[in-house]
Amino acid sequence: MSPAAQARELAVRETPIPGLLVLDLPVHGDARGWFKENWQREKMVAAGLPDFGPVQNNISFNQAEGVTRGIHAEPWDKYVSVATGAVFGAWVDLREGPTFGTAYWHEISPGTAVFVPRGVGNAFQTVQAPAAYTYLVGEHWSEAAQSQYTFLHLADETAAIPWPIPLERAELSAKDRAHPRLAEVTPVPPRRTLVVGGSGQLGRALAARWRKRADVDVVDRSRLDIADPASVAAFDVSPYGAIVNAAAHTAVDAAETEEGRRAAWAVNVAGVGHLVEAARRHRAVLVHLSSDYVFDGTAAVHPVDEPLSPLGVYGQTKAAGEQLVATLPAHYVVRTSWVIGEGRNFVSTMAELAARGVDPAVVDDQIGRLTLAEDLAAGIEHLLAVRPAPGIYHLTNEGEPASWAEIARAVFALTGHDPARVRPVSTAEYAADRPGLAPRPARSTLDLSALRATGFVPREQFSALRELLAARQG
Repeated sequence: MSPAAQARELAVRETPIPGLLVLDLPVHGDARGWFKENWQREKMVAAGLPDFGPVQNNISFNQAEGVTRGIHAEPWDKYVSVATGAVFGAWVDLREGPTFGTAYWHEISPGTAVFVPRGVGNAFQTVQAPAAYTYLVGEHWSEAAQSQYTFLHLADETAAIPWPIPLERAELSAKDRAHPRLAEVTPVPPRRTLVVGGSGQLGRALAARWRKRADVDVVDRSRLDIADPASVAAFDVSPYGAIVNAAAHTAVDAAETEEGRRAAWAVNVAGVGHLVEAARRHRAVLVHLSSDYVFDGTAAVHPVDEPLSPLGVYGQTKAAGEQLVATLPAHYVVRTSWVIGEGRNFVSTMAELAARGVDPAVVDDQIGRLTLAEDLAAGIEHLLAVRPAPGIYHLTNEGEPASWAEIARAVFALTGHDPARVRPVSTAEYAADRPGLAPRPARSTLDLSALRATGFVPREQFSALRELLAARQG
């Protein structure tokens, strides 16, 4: 190996194929031989390599020059480097999208490595024998996984790869000679999106918003019960690049009971942990719904970095779930409050009471903002499309904070009833004859500035409420 090759520093370079990266590896040598750090996660991730979590290391040995393998697009990420000899690498983007068919080639010697994202076809031809190239992959090999390979003929005219050793003189397998041309290849589809907790208000809003998307699966507890380790183990998460966790135990008052406490921890903590590990194994981004209940409500407005201070069991479980999700490299914790969607909720209850002639007592010392489920769904869609920095984002409707009593009056007025029928009461007065109520934050207003910085601004809460009730009234 020449001194020039040894002098290079670690660098990660982009190519015309999105996500396909070439790495310059420092190689230290003398008359005795050489040494290199072939895989060094901390340094390479800092230099720009995705943290793809390799789980298997394979070695391919080619005895003679001209041995050629490919073109195979595999259902995992791959990191390829050479231990001895040299190979000519060629890659073709076989993923669905505008770069489908884009080709790139590069010789790989010990001072070079290449990161190949899933869905990009790769091929290697030995140009200096014997050659041994090693590759790390982000998924364990299996026959089921191999059935998901996509292939392209080595001599495809569109890719037009300039093989150093012409293919008619190269050594190819019978299978590689039979691969299709690009015009006959079905592009590799993007990874799918999974919505967990599809029967809840947010799950139904996401299902409605994404009903025309063929790459989204919405499942309820009957198909995936995150509190059940066996259910999670039996569910195939590998096709999914994004998971939205809308599943939760939300019975706030019941969580204060012996049975409810266990149920809340089983879903909101243990269940979240099961989902986190599934997302980690398959390198999926996890969007996790959390709550204003992680705060004690002493601040007028809660910033995203406010220390957690839950008052009751439900809030404690949501706070613990957040901590588990934060261990993932790719995650969004979406805190929200006062969600209103399809099904029974505060707004539907107030509208029903108004129609029945019931004059409700509603607390006027708990302050916050509504979150319409359709706006929550739109915000989550935005985060997955824009992919801002991982972390916590508050997502509610905009506008001046209001009390539950003010919102109840608005519901009465918008449905044609006298808002004066709503009797405002304090939380203490309301709870006096209702034993077992869980403690609630007095102020639930969440700071939305982090979300706004990503380019998403939700609707004003009373305008959104007006549109919701108008739509329900026909």
